[in-house]
Amino acid sequence: MKLCYYVAVVALSFFIFASPLFSEDATSEKQVRKITPGKVIIPFERMRRIWGELISMDLETRTGTFRAEGDDKVFHFTVMPYAELLHHATYGDLQDFRIGERAIFRMHENEKGDWVWLTYIQDEMNMLNGHREYYFVDEIDASKQEITFTQAKFDKTFVRETNLILKIDDETKFWKQGEPAKLTDVKVGDALRAKTHGLGKGRSRIAWHIFLDDESLQKFQSEQMQVHAQRMTQEGLPGYVDQVEENQLHITLFQEGQALAKNLKKQMTVRVAAAGVDRKPSSEPVIAKVIGVSNKGKLTHVQLSTDDPLTNIQVTGLARLWLEP
Repeated sequence: MKLCYYVAVVALSFFIFASPLFSEDATSEKQVRKITPGKVIIPFERMRRIWGELISMDLETRTGTFRAEGDDKVFHFTVMPYAELLHHATYGDLQDFRIGERAIFRMHENEKGDWVWLTYIQDEMNMLNGHREYYFVDEIDASKQEITFTQAKFDKTFVRETNLILKIDDETKFWKQGEPAKLTDVKVGDALRAKTHGLGKGRSRIAWHIFLDDESLQKFQSEQMQVHAQRMTQEGLPGYVDQVEENQLHITLFQEGQALAKNLKKQMTVRVAAAGVDRKPSSEPVIAKVIGVSNKGKLTHVQLSTDDPLTNIQVTGLARLWLEP
């Protein structure tokens, strides 16, 4: 019995001190992380995801404002360089969004406790597509130009809300099988998706686009993917500079460039340049060779060597990387 007791105590002691559950790393993970310049950090432990209406944006400073639908409170935001800007159900950039557009804004606190740091704008199309949800048509009132609907999962095992109103105006465009359609093509029971805007106050959905089928949404999505890929090719993959030493530098490329970043291979010759707050190159690019590539989640870490001076490229600063010399 004593031997069994001794073995049990030793085993328990080993579990307590060796188990990751009680390690210093695990303890630190429980702490709320902070937005830190030069680091890709998204404090999921403390965030707010707010449905709102985009009011303004400044592309040079990458700042803007939106109105929360719940209480009409206006939030000022600063877009983190690595933020996910999800437009037409895929990656985009700030200039893709229209003033008035309804979207989800993911916000975090700054050092003063103000909710200003933005780490994603998720457009309505992306939310519906990602959650496999639809607007199921309950009633159509052509005279009022309104569609009453229920928002629910594709199989209706989850109903988010009922008795919602989708308003139509002269700007509304309908799409079916990827081609223009009209209100008379919509039937009770149809499963729709939409891109909408607000009225500047309260909670309203006025449709810019109504998709009568998945094919139509996917057409918009595919076109946006091509636009974004071309933009990444021309403007370079964005990222943070992690380390600069002599003739080597390390860069963490943001997830928006992952489709192209997967093509990075050792011994490839690339170009890299420092970038400013607007994420545009702020200096002439240098020629570099890839000497290491690794992936962590959706981020790509690349190690480069170059014979060119790196005086303009600073640690924690922004950079752009092109896959061709």
